[in-house]
Parts: sequence; structure tokens; C-alpha cells
Amino acid sequence: MPCGRVSGHRRTPYRRGVSFTLPDLSDSPAERYAELAAYARALVDGEPDRIANAANLSALVKATVPDLNWVGFYFYDGAELVVGPFQGLPACIRIPLDRGVCGAAARTRTTQRVDDVHAVPDHIACDGATNSELVVPLVRDGELIGVFDLDSERTARFTDDDQRGLEAVAAVFVDALR
Repeated sequence: MPCGRVSGHRRTPYRRGVSFTLPDLSDSPAERYAELAAYARALVDGEPDRIANAANLSALVKATVPDLNWVGFYFYDGAELVVGPFQGLPACIRIPLDRGVCGAAARTRTTQRVDDVHAVPDHIACDGATNSELVVPLVRDGELIGVFDLDSERTARFTDDDQRGLEAVAAVFVDALR
């Protein structure tokens, strides 16, 4: 069953048995992220399963956003964050809410954009090559679902445009759960 066509792309993503073609994204950061969010919506359209959607969105973002060494989801189990689908090196399995950038995003329910993770005293180094990080909390109806975590080897990798665009992709994930 097709997910739906996204204007300007060569092939529509399909759920069963058809190859996936990455979108050709604009050079303008604002347009690029608007296109990425539209493609993400088409990819998760009609699919309520959080594991399937987290897996596909992690792969989509890792393949289309440059200079990322880790992209993935941590889900809140009522006590701590537990690793979910991701793209990158093996990750920390459990993160307490009182530690690290992911814990801060979950605890405060605000996006954390860190230019230099080595300057964060309680940073949890799952991948020693990571130098900057963006973590978007996933909240639905006031309840914490988890976080969307993105790491880069580049110091100060994430801009305001990246933050807004990746928050939009995170919102696509949350909206698909309804």
C-alpha cells in the first residue's frame, strides 16, 4: 500500500516490497526541512507503530541530514530512557532522567542543543567521537514518550534551522501515534 506521493520526488515510499528512493532536498535549510518533514509524514502515514516509525525516521534523517554520526530514539519507560531504533554505533541502553543531554531534554521537556558536549559535566559519552548534540523531547498530551537524539562529530553542528526542522520531524513522529 503506498504511503502517498510527496511532490517533487522520484518515487513514493511503500510499506511492502518496493525499494525506497531518498528525496532530493532543496539547498535552502528552511525549504530542505519543510521537504524532509513532508517526506517523513508520507513515510509514517497510516502507520501507528512507534518502533516501525522510529526505525524509518532514524534511517531517513541519517541518510539525508549531513554530518550526523548517530540518530535515534529513546523511549521513556516510566523511570528512565531506554534505547529504541537508531542509526549509528551501538548506544547506551538506559539513561536516567537526571543525567546527560537526553535526560535533560526528557526532564525539562525542552529541546537541548549543545555545541560542545565535552563542556556538559554530566554528558553521557556513548560515542566518543560525538562533539555536538541535539535532543528533542517527544511529548503527547502532556506525557513524556521519549526523546529524538541526534549527534555529530562536528562541534557546533546544529543551527536554529536544524533545531526547528528536526523538531518538525519529531512532531511528525508524535502525530503518527494518535
